[in-house]
Amino acid sequence: MSCILIQNGLLIDTEWKRRADILVRGSKIVKIAPHIDPHSIPDNVTLVHADGLIVLPGIIDAHTHYHLVSRGTVTADSFREGSKAAAYGGVTTVIDFADDDKKSLVGSFRSRVDAMGEEMSIDFAIHQGVYAFRPGLKEELAQIREAGCKAIKLFTTYKDVGYLIEKRDELREILRMCGELGLMVCVHCEDDATIAEVQKDYRGDYQPKDHPVLRPARAEALAIAHMGTLALEVGIPLYVVHLSSREGLETVRSLRDRGLEVIVETTPHYLFLNRSKLEGKDAPLYVMTPPLREEEDNLALQEALCNGEIQVVATDHCSFTRAQKLESRDVRTIYPGIPGSEELLPLIHNLVANGAQLTLNEMVNVLSTGPARYFGLYPEKGALREGSDADIVIFNPDISWTLSAENIHSQCGYTAYEGMNVIGKPVMTYLRGRLVMGSGLYLGIPGDGRFIKARS
Repeated sequence: MSCILIQNGLLIDTEWKRRADILVRGSKIVKIAPHIDPHSIPDNVTLVHADGLIVLPGIIDAHTHYHLVSRGTVTADSFREGSKAAAYGGVTTVIDFADDDKKSLVGSFRSRVDAMGEEMSIDFAIHQGVYAFRPGLKEELAQIREAGCKAIKLFTTYKDVGYLIEKRDELREILRMCGELGLMVCVHCEDDATIAEVQKDYRGDYQPKDHPVLRPARAEALAIAHMGTLALEVGIPLYVVHLSSREGLETVRSLRDRGLEVIVETTPHYLFLNRSKLEGKDAPLYVMTPPLREEEDNLALQEALCNGEIQVVATDHCSFTRAQKLESRDVRTIYPGIPGSEELLPLIHNLVANGAQLTLNEMVNVLSTGPARYFGLYPEKGALREGSDADIVIFNPDISWTLSAENIHSQCGYTAYEGMNVIGKPVMTYLRGRLVMGSGLYLGIPGDGRFIKARS
C-alpha cells in the first residue's frame, strides 16, 4: 500500500498546534510524530515537504446547495462543479440538503444521496428538510436517522412555496420527536408574518437595495425567539443557520441566558459584505436570503465569532450564473444565493492574519472540527489524529492574493468578494489520502466522493 509522508509542516488541530510529520497510509492518518524517518516505512512512500506551510484538517462546508433546482432552472454549480470549487478552497466535505417531497423523508433523503454519490468528487453528508407535519412523521424521522441523517431543517418563512409549518403545536411536536431520536434541528429564522406585514404596506419598487427593508433584521430576531422558546420547552438544543444580524445575535444571547444551547452558524457574506453591495448595476448578484445588512451587523458578527459566540462558519453556497442573476432587478424574482465554498477558508484565515482575536485553532474549530462534531462526522472528519480520514489541507499562510472571477472556480462566473485582498491560500487538498487539488490543478474524480453516514 502506498504512503504519503508530509514533513515539517505546522499542524493545526482545534486543541493543539505543533510542528510534526504526518504519515498517511491508504485513506487514513496512521502516525503523527515530531519526526518520521521515511526509511522506516516499508511501503512505497511519497514525500511532501511542508516547510513554512500549515497543515489543517479538511474543511467542512456545513451549508451548501449544489444542484439546486429553483423556479424552473438549476444552479450553475452542480455536484461536479461544486466539488471542484470546494477542493480549490480546501473543502473536503460538504453538508448539503434534501427537500421534503411531503410523501417520504427517507425516499427524499436516499434520492439525494444517490444523485450526489454519482457526481461528487469530495465527501458529503445531508440535512433533511421537513416542510409538513403529517401522520407517521416520527417513523419517517426514525428512518432517516437510521439511514445516516443527523439533522433536519425547518423554515419559519416561505409560506408561498410550501416550506413553512405554521402551527405552534406541530412545530413543538417535531422538536420533541427530534429530541427523542437524537436529530439536530436546524432552522432558517425569518418570521413570515412580519415579512408579510412589511410587504403589505410597502410602497417601494422592490429593487435590490430594498431587500433589507422587505426582510428586516427584526424578522430574524422574532423567529429565533419563537423557535428558541419551543426548543426550551422540549429541552433540546437549536441550530440557527446563517445568522445575519446584530438583532438576531442579541436574541441568541437572551436565549442562552435562559439556559438554551444555541449553536450559531454564520457565513462570510454576513461577516464581510453589507447592503452597499445592493446598489449599482451588479446589485442582483448580491441578493440572498436573509439579505445583506449594515456594516454594524458585520462588525457585531465578527466580534461574536472572535468571542466564541458563533460555532460554525459555512457558506450557504447557491451559485446562479451572472446571466441568471441579472435577468431581473425585482427582488421577488431574482434568483437568491451566491457562491462561496472556495472562498471560505481564505476569508476566515484573513481575519487571523490581520490581527483579529481569532486563533488558528479557533479557525479550525469553526470550519472543520465544530461542524464534524455537531453533525456526527467526528472523528472520522474534522481532525488531525491517528485513525481519522486523511482529509488534509496544506495551506500557505503567507500568500497575498486578490479574489476575482478570474481565479475562482465556480461555474457562476463571478465571486461576491471581487477585489478583496486576502492572505493565505490552499496549495494542496487531500481527500482520504488522495490528492484532489495541487499546484493549481484539479484532480478530483466524479463519483469518488462518499456519503458519510452520521454517527449517533
